[in-house]
Amino acid sequence: MKNFILTNLSFYVFPVAVLLSANVVHTAENSKPDKPNILFIAVDDLRTELGCYGKERIKSPNIDRLASQGVVFEHAYCMVSVCGASRSALLTGTRPKYNRFVSADVYASKDAPNAIPLNTHFKNHGYTTVNNGKVYHHPEDHNDGWSQPAWRPNGPGYALEESQKALEKDREYKTRVNKLKNGKPDARGPAWESADVADDFYRDGKTLKKSLNDLRKLAKANQSDGTPFLLAVGFVKPHLPFVAPKKYWDLYKEEDIVLPENFRYIPKDAPAEAVHNFSELRNYANIPKGNEKISDETAKNLIHGYYAAVSYTDSLIGRLLDELESLGIADNTIVVLWGDHGWNLGEHTMWSKVAVFENTMNAPLILRLPGQKEAKRFSLPVEFIDIYPTLNELAGLPEPQKEQLQGKSLIPLIEKKIVPDKLYAAGRYGAGDTIFDGRYRYSEFRDKKGGGELVSRMLYDHQTDPRENINVVNHPENAAIIDELSKELKRTIALP
Repeated sequence: MKNFILTNLSFYVFPVAVLLSANVVHTAENSKPDKPNILFIAVDDLRTELGCYGKERIKSPNIDRLASQGVVFEHAYCMVSVCGASRSALLTGTRPKYNRFVSADVYASKDAPNAIPLNTHFKNHGYTTVNNGKVYHHPEDHNDGWSQPAWRPNGPGYALEESQKALEKDREYKTRVNKLKNGKPDARGPAWESADVADDFYRDGKTLKKSLNDLRKLAKANQSDGTPFLLAVGFVKPHLPFVAPKKYWDLYKEEDIVLPENFRYIPKDAPAEAVHNFSELRNYANIPKGNEKISDETAKNLIHGYYAAVSYTDSLIGRLLDELESLGIADNTIVVLWGDHGWNLGEHTMWSKVAVFENTMNAPLILRLPGQKEAKRFSLPVEFIDIYPTLNELAGLPEPQKEQLQGKSLIPLIEKKIVPDKLYAAGRYGAGDTIFDGRYRYSEFRDKKGGGELVSRMLYDHQTDPRENINVVNHPENAAIIDELSKELKRTIALP
């Protein structure tokens, strides 16, 4: 229904030329307006636990500043709650299926070989495209769509000697027991670290440094000959391990770190398929293995580390935005900031992503348009596959190819303030498919990795249960909404 509604609102689309009218530049040689630049900021594992989302525990002044100048989508949803799959869907504008975009390690170029990805499409239409840090999960994925090879920083992952020793000990152990990933030991050090180092010691700081230099070069070219750019900057933190300079740890007091109220229990009547044992976190050196519970002390250290890592990345984003302003090109630059998926911080006994609960599907999406004069907020559900067509429309580019983009441009919503009767956001992970309509989150779990028979279901009413603590799928009064959402989920995800 979402695509149907937006398709039938297409006559409301606000002309891109009007959107950018404040920034139109004409030259004697070319009477066409300049195309907008794009600063495309990806943040790994970023929850909506930010000031601009009404949650004050994490200090995120720079992301909040961007939100105060742009459009905040309060209910934006990833397509798959794991890195590689989420990014592949977003960057190709195509939906996942039970056999496409299913894991962290997927390549967009392999899973959707006929799709023209966002970076390639913009490069083909005159944009200089640059990628620093983590944008695709694999730097070589669609690397020919960048004007220069995708760049990632080198350097140590840890600063402290004890952290490095723990990493080496884990490497020796995993080599001995042959626990390998791509032929190498899948070694992990501690899950958190606070070190008194400069911002550019860690890799994200190096990504910022490279991006600032590139931004200056791109701005110079843009101002001299009008060449537009798409600069994609991917920050890894707050992805595990939660390492950040000490000054960001010091923003938070230990006594102020609070465990979630549902830290020790899974949702009532939730099926076993919905809950996982957070194997990603358990790989780290100072985390209990097997089924051992996470202690309150460890949990608080993890939450403290996550908060510090978010504040660290927030500071780097602030410096990037400041440079954009100082170069005098902010008024003709679209800024889009997105987290690739959400993250559990102990809710329902879980850590990490790879689930179909709200905490893992919901992620930040903030868009600042050229010439935008006031902040806007939308609570309607939107999807990450809407980002590609939105940027495409703002840049005035043709669609990459017929029927590739399965999301819809958000411009009709932003500029005309249209409120459709109902929108849906659908996504998945593993054997679970999920859909949210603004009030209810409904999920189905199937055998054979999501392509077979229905084995269990969940329904959460966010009006009465926003933390998803009680599965009400078997309550008779919910039969009608379950039928509606199940049909829409089957139509959207193309289930059997």
